[in-house]
Amino acid sequence: MIIVHHLEHSRSQRILWLLEELELPYEIEHYRRDPNTSLAPESLRRIHRLGKSPVISDGDTVLAESGAIIEYLVERYGDGRFKPDTSSRAWLDYVYWLHFAEGSLMPLLVMKLVFGRVATAPMPFFAKPIARKISGRMNGEFLEPRLRDQLALVEDHLARNTWFAGDDLTGADVQMSFPLQAAASRANLDALPHIRDFIQRVEARPAYQRGIERGGPLQLLGA
Repeated sequence: MIIVHHLEHSRSQRILWLLEELELPYEIEHYRRDPNTSLAPESLRRIHRLGKSPVISDGDTVLAESGAIIEYLVERYGDGRFKPDTSSRAWLDYVYWLHFAEGSLMPLLVMKLVFGRVATAPMPFFAKPIARKISGRMNGEFLEPRLRDQLALVEDHLARNTWFAGDDLTGADVQMSFPLQAAASRANLDALPHIRDFIQRVEARPAYQRGIERGGPLQLLGA
């Protein structure tokens, strides 16, 4: 039996979605964030030493990292579904977006969240103007331009493709769902209608909704 070690409001929600798409039986071990720090509880370290989520247990196998988990589940249980044929152009898109999500887009979103909290973080009064200036410049001169470029790349791709690897849902869509939901929670997507439509398609899927029912509502941190 697959066990998902599920941290509330986290990347592990997309693993529940994939398991529902695959129609696999699974159990959930729920973990709650610290109400003051929003960090995962120390008990997660008993499952994986980094204490992060998602983590799955499948028999004697314990696996962390969303991309690795998605690839494992698709390869072992997909029976040819949720990934393109390796000889196709769609397979290259599949591999690219599967890695783009956490390798390029998500680090910028995390940095934006962290620097956005600097301005309101407790500190001596004389340090606040300096911290706000550094945070403002980091966001305005580094993070925002790069996020715009990356989201424009995603928007252009989705303007020409129903899903990230063509006409069929794949693990790449599962992987890309969380960073795009995170981006949508912090920005107006009126100028990015294809990203907005992708998120709506994802959230309308019965399997996605079943994952939410079992895992609990997804509230993006910093939203």
